Amino acid sequence: MATIVLVHGAFHGGWCWRDVAERLRARGHRVTTPTLSGLGERAHLLSDRIDLGTCVADIVQHIRFEDLDDIVLVGHSFAGVVITGVADRIGVRIGRLIYLDAVMLRSGETAMSQVPEPVAAERLRLARESPGGLTMPPPPAAAFGVLDPGQAAWVESRLTPHPIKTYLSALQLGGPVGNGLPADYIVCTDPVYQGLAGAHARAGHTGWPIHDLRAGHDAMVTAPAATAELIAAIAAN
Repeated sequence: MATIVLVHGAFHGGWCWRDVAERLRARGHRVTTPTLSGLGERAHLLSDRIDLGTCVADIVQHIRFEDLDDIVLVGHSFAGVVITGVADRIGVRIGRLIYLDAVMLRSGETAMSQVPEPVAAERLRLARESPGGLTMPPPPAAAFGVLDPGQAAWVESRLTPHPIKTYLSALQLGGPVGNGLPADYIVCTDPVYQGLAGAHARAGHTGWPIHDLRAGHDAMVTAPAATAELIAAIAAN
């Protein structure tokens, strides 16, 4: 059985993996769902010091203090950047990377640089208007492909503003993206999240296995069974 660390994307928290984690644990896997600083149940820790390096350190420290090894490290959306940074720092602890409809950055790039220009401009404007200029407000759940009213209400009640510096600070790597580790990329296809067109194209040039998942961007919410099944199948390779 695998040790699986599930890392959430922007505006979310470890809570979003609830149904996926339950299914993976029922299969016998060890699963953890850490929350990044300033988000979810850690929203009260929001400060102007939280940047991309903080997010990477969050997961590095989680792995170290939980004494995890040979990990299947899964990053959704923005967390693709985070798991790339973690792999660069403690690759010896990681057995496989899974990018779930995730952002892919090269060293020196920022997450905001990969956001479509009109969306980036709007996010920056909203951040300037936020208290202290610290955060981007969360979009409606429909933006993540969550269309069921009940699921959307559950998601929207838990989304939190996202620290803007995590999108503006550059990823710094000492090696290639993925650090030479086995890696897979999952594309959510129903509907395709257009803001990730660049990431999908990059994934296609990595030589990694590419998997289609018939779900919207927040597949862990809208299609937890299929998401868990695919993660488990990749982990078994």
